[in-house]
Amino acid sequence: MPAPFLRLVATVGLLSVLALPSYASNLAQFSPKLVKAMQQHKLPADALSLAIVPLDGPGQARFIGADVPLNPASTMKLVTTYAALELLGPTHRWATRLYTSGTLDGDTLQGDLYLQLGGDPKLTQERLWLLLRDLRSAGIKHVSGRLLLDSSHIRPNVGQSFKDDGNDPSRPFLVDADSLLVNFKSLRVDVRTRSGQSFVSIEPPLANVQVDNAVQVKPASTCPRWPALRFETQDQGQQARIRVVGSLPNGCLAQHYVSLLDHASYTSALLRALWQELGGSIGGENGLVASVPPGAQLLAYSQSEDVATVIRDINKFSNNTMARQLFYGIGAQFRQAGDAHDGDAAERVIQQWFRSKQISPQALVMENGSGLSRIERISARQMANMLQSAWQSPYAAEFIASMPLAGMDGTLRRRLRGTAVEGQAHMKTGSLNNVRALAGYTRDAKHHTWAVVAIINHPRPWGASQILDTVVEEVHRQAR
Repeated sequence: MPAPFLRLVATVGLLSVLALPSYASNLAQFSPKLVKAMQQHKLPADALSLAIVPLDGPGQARFIGADVPLNPASTMKLVTTYAALELLGPTHRWATRLYTSGTLDGDTLQGDLYLQLGGDPKLTQERLWLLLRDLRSAGIKHVSGRLLLDSSHIRPNVGQSFKDDGNDPSRPFLVDADSLLVNFKSLRVDVRTRSGQSFVSIEPPLANVQVDNAVQVKPASTCPRWPALRFETQDQGQQARIRVVGSLPNGCLAQHYVSLLDHASYTSALLRALWQELGGSIGGENGLVASVPPGAQLLAYSQSEDVATVIRDINKFSNNTMARQLFYGIGAQFRQAGDAHDGDAAERVIQQWFRSKQISPQALVMENGSGLSRIERISARQMANMLQSAWQSPYAAEFIASMPLAGMDGTLRRRLRGTAVEGQAHMKTGSLNNVRALAGYTRDAKHHTWAVVAIINHPRPWGASQILDTVVEEVHRQAR
C-alpha cells in the first residue's frame, strides 16, 4: 500500500479521534437523552450526523458532524423526487405507445407490432392490459408479424450492480432501470393447499417461466405467518424456472415475489400473455429495435400518472425500482453527447440544480438515485439545505405529502406511534446493513416546522432507528 495513502488514513483517523469530544459535547448540549440512547446501543458519538433547521418559527439551527459525506440509504430518494418535481415538473407524464408499419386486413394486422415504452416508473400489467384493450377495440385480433420492442428511451448503466446481503439476484427490489421496464419485472408466486393437495402458480403467468411444485401438505392448522417454504430459482435471462420446496398446512395460502428474466424477455412474454387472454395472437417472433421506424402508424397509447403522484409511491413505500427509473428518466430528459449513460446525465444535471439553489454539490455522489448503493453520498447539511429549499418551493405541498407520516403510513407506520410526533412528522426512512437514516419535516410543541436530517453510518447500527426517532421527539419537546 503506498505510503501517502497510509499517511492519509492515519491523518483521517487522528482527526476522527480529536473530533470525538466535540461530537459528544455538542450532542449533550442538544439532548442528554440522545447521548444516553447512543451509549445504550454502543454507538460512538461520531457515528451520527445531525442537521436541524427551523423553517417557520424561532429557534437555532444545529449542525453536528453535518459536513461529513455519508451514505444516506433511501433518504437519497428525497433528492431524486424533489429534483423530478422541479426539473421535469409536477405534471410530467410518460407515454407508452403501440405502432405498426403494416396494414389492417379485416381483424388481422399484416405487419409488425411495435411497443414503445417511454420510461414510465409505474407501468403495471393492469395498464398494459388496458392499452391492449384499446388495440382490440380498434378491431385488431391477430398480428401476422413480429413483436418488436423499442429500447431507445433510457440508456442504463450496464456495469452497475448491487448485491443485497443475501446475494439473491431474484429479489424484486434489486430490479434496475430500463427502457423496457414493465410491472417492476416481478412475479408473484402463489402457493395454495386444499383437499390435501398443493398448487403453485405465478402471476402474471408467463410462458417462459416454468414452475415446479415440491410442496408437502400438512394437517390443517393456523396458517403460519412465515411458511416453511423455499423458493429456488434458475434464471437464464430468456427462460427461467421456479421450484417451490417445503410444507404448508391444508387450507392455507402463501405468496412470494421474485424477479426473473431479462427486461426484454419479461416484457415480451407479459404482452403476449395479456394479448392471448384478450383472444389475440402474434405470429412472429420477439425482437428489439433502436427506434420505431419513421412513418409508423400509431395504434394505441397510454399515459402514466404524473410526477406528483409517482413520487408519493416512491417515498411512502421506498420503492427502489421506481426511484431508479425516475432518476434515469431525469437523465434521459437532459442527456448530452458526453454522458456515458443516463445515470451520469442525471447526476450532472442534479449537481447543476444544487448550484442554482446555492447548495454546494461537493461530496454529492448519486449512482442510481434510490439510495440502494454502496457509493452514494451526501452530507446532512446538504440534505437539510435541500429540504429548506423545498419548503420554499411552489411544489412544497406535493413534496411533503409524498413522505411517510409518522406512526400512520408508509415505512413509518409502525414507528413513533403513541408519541407526541405521531401524525406531526413527514419523514423519509433509510436503511442498509451499515446505515440508518431519517430526513424530512417535523413540527414542535408550538406547531413550528423544522427540517431534520439524522444519518448513522456504522458497521453495527443496532437500535439506530430508535436513536433517530429520539432525535425527532427531542425536536418536538424542546420547541426552541
